[in-house]
Amino acid sequence: MTCRQPKVRFAAALLMSASAASAQSQIQAPVPLPIPNEVPGHDQKQPPIEPDRVDNFKDLFARLRACWRPPPRSKANPENITVIVSFDRKGNILGRPRITYESEQATDNDRILYRIAVMETLQRCAPMPFTDSMAGAVAGRPFAIQFRNLNHPPKPVEKRVWLTPKIL
Repeated sequence: MTCRQPKVRFAAALLMSASAASAQSQIQAPVPLPIPNEVPGHDQKQPPIEPDRVDNFKDLFARLRACWRPPPRSKANPENITVIVSFDRKGNILGRPRITYESEQATDNDRILYRIAVMETLQRCAPMPFTDSMAGAVAGRPFAIQFRNLNHPPKPVEKRVWLTPKIL
């Protein structure tokens, strides 16, 4: 019986507090919540997003594309290159960008010139002017960014699979 008595006392105390709270809520008048227009210093209109701010991924890649200056064709053959880069909340480059892909037909000179062009592009664009919401979305996340030379696409190399010998 000693185990049941504390449970009964607790249940009785809970019922008493609930009935007291309901009686008290009937006595007090409800407090009206302020309407957003009535709050001092609150404008109904949201501030417009500045066109110079990066608010989504489309804007991010468009800004990188605007900063991209490939080497002239007289100095290097066209090449496609992919780099992985991360940004912090303030838009600065986080860590070191890493090149993960370069065109197969590129020479060493082409690769060096394109690597320099990619790093100059990232330096030109950094720090990225992220909005607060975009800064939270991209902070620390890696992006694989492809830099393609669309003006002068490389000649496709024909590969005939049916002529390659197979050793069983």
